[in-house]
Amino acid sequence: MMKTSLLFLLLIITCLLAVENVECKPNYREALAKSLLFFQGQRSGKLPPDQQIKWRSNSGLSDGLQDNVDLSGGYYDAGDNVKFNFPMAFTTTMLSWSTIEYGKRMGPQMKEARAAIRYAADYFLKCATSTPGRLYVGVGDPNVDHKCWERPEDMDTVRTVYYVSSKNPGSDVAAETAAALAAASIVFRKVDPSYSKLLLRTSQKVYQFALQYQGSYSNSLGSAACPFYCSYSGFKDELLWGAAWLFRATNAVYYYKLVKSLGADDQPDIFSWDNKYAGAHVLLSKRALLNGDKNFDQYRQEADNFMCKILPNSPSSTTQYTQGGLMFKLPESNLQYVTAITFLLTTYSKYMSATKHTFSCGSVFVTPNTLRSIAKRQVDYILGENPLRMSYMVGYGPYFPKRIHHRGSSLPSLSVHPQTIGCDGGFNPFFHSMSPNPNILVGAIVGGPNQNDGFPDDRGDYSHSEPATYINGAIVGPLAYFSGNK
Repeated sequence: MMKTSLLFLLLIITCLLAVENVECKPNYREALAKSLLFFQGQRSGKLPPDQQIKWRSNSGLSDGLQDNVDLSGGYYDAGDNVKFNFPMAFTTTMLSWSTIEYGKRMGPQMKEARAAIRYAADYFLKCATSTPGRLYVGVGDPNVDHKCWERPEDMDTVRTVYYVSSKNPGSDVAAETAAALAAASIVFRKVDPSYSKLLLRTSQKVYQFALQYQGSYSNSLGSAACPFYCSYSGFKDELLWGAAWLFRATNAVYYYKLVKSLGADDQPDIFSWDNKYAGAHVLLSKRALLNGDKNFDQYRQEADNFMCKILPNSPSSTTQYTQGGLMFKLPESNLQYVTAITFLLTTYSKYMSATKHTFSCGSVFVTPNTLRSIAKRQVDYILGENPLRMSYMVGYGPYFPKRIHHRGSSLPSLSVHPQTIGCDGGFNPFFHSMSPNPNILVGAIVGGPNQNDGFPDDRGDYSHSEPATYINGAIVGPLAYFSGNK
């Protein structure tokens, strides 16, 4: 510990004594590579031969068996062993959007981004096509799973399969799945046209299902969805988001008319796996800004208004910032909102730059650089430019969270401990241990610090120390953006 502290102190002194104009800048390329590597640590199913995170092994191979379908694959959403399709689909949409917007800046990571997207898209294809009239939306009983602390490779909990249908609708999860498939179809359009067409066809069918049988999946699934991933914002935002992505993928008048009929009157100040309005507004604003299409002016206006709610000096701002400069939206897993909103900041800034668009929040004049600066501050804070000098990305920088709330990371791997660790077996000595996790989940971004810029690095404190796919899925774009801005 003493050696580590001295090294850390030397690093800070070196930074402080650095020659003028030479800063200890975050290495965005390294962070981008690690943010994508994280998804390999979340994989469920049979792992591919090129798996780089070696402490993980095959898991959940019989998922779907109780319904006589194959639902293996996909991602565990966070530090647990459940597959929740609602946040998984949002993660996939955001990874795809990152690749569509910033693929040219990704360099060699473009291949990794596609692999991460495909791993989820293959699973969604199974969920959408295995049983006519059903869309599978999750595997694993969260109430049972959350009472256990065991490796995914050892799961002995019931792998209940959840689905929505015409009798038990789920427009939110269905429309988000459609968005994910449509966005992914754009990613693969040139590199794998037949796969791209399959994704788009499936997306259209799933979206029709969402539209025809309207209702919230929270009502249909009850305790399997809530309180874990309740659709608090309802399903209209997903219907708009799904239609916007299908319009982007097809350019079809049908989806344009749907987008217009679904309206854009909601004025959010947040963007997340639950509330998609701001994302849909920014996505649709591209037509107004880059194509000069006046039919989309309302979305440009909505996007301007959203940014005014985020910017710290804006008179209409509803966003708090910590003393250290971090956007602070909600106390539980705040970084999920930071990464998602930062994605919208960089992307809208990019659209604005292309057309020299500016706008005002009251007396505050906003340029593309205004948004870019706020976005950069958030990314840099996450990567270690904060009061604690801690990187909130595991495995990045000299000082990062060591006791993350993550079953696979906190338990010894099969190669080290081949004996089964049952449901209760992981609590003592592993969960309650003060030791660092034995396996480093490289690239994982945790829930983050509290509103006072403090971080306890406590495995039991899941609201701050648990990583999640949707935190990472949203930061890939900003990291790629800044990687190309060296």
